Amino acid sequence: MILTEEDREKIYTAYSGKVMGYIMARVRRRAEAEDLTADVFEKVYRKIGDYDRTKSSLSTWIFTITRNTLIDSYRRKRPTEELSEEIPDLTELDEDLLQTETLEELARALRSLEEELRDIVVLRYYDGKPLTEIAELMGLSYGAVKIRHQKALNEIRRLMGDEENAPRGKIISLRPRK
Repeated sequence: MILTEEDREKIYTAYSGKVMGYIMARVRRRAEAEDLTADVFEKVYRKIGDYDRTKSSLSTWIFTITRNTLIDSYRRKRPTEELSEEIPDLTELDEDLLQTETLEELARALRSLEEELRDIVVLRYYDGKPLTEIAELMGLSYGAVKIRHQKALNEIRRLMGDEENAPRGKIISLRPRK
């Protein structure tokens, strides 16, 4: 399917506000949101031939491209320089872990995680998303994300030498110890 300029304009007019709003709720800088929105519509225009209206509505298809573009953006980011200032919610990470280990070690541990586990940690702590929203973004059930989140935190603890609190195969509480 080849889009005319008028078709592109109609799609952009109908969906750009929703796409930009969705992205703005998930990134910190407006310029970054604008760049990602432009990327989304470039992909929409380029892949319009792949769209199958029998499988989903146009809005669902565009939302999927938007979600995947955001996830790709998170994957490309290098958290090593921004972790100290950009983690909005550390309540579920052990305070001892962050106080005794350097952020550089944490960045190394994050880089060594499987991509999916790293994405969950980045979405949760870098962007402050609740696990329910991460599940929706990644197309997984809440239970699956919760288990993978716990696995990622245990693996980070293990990689950072906190073996006592990250026994292999055992799920531990994330609540701070008293």
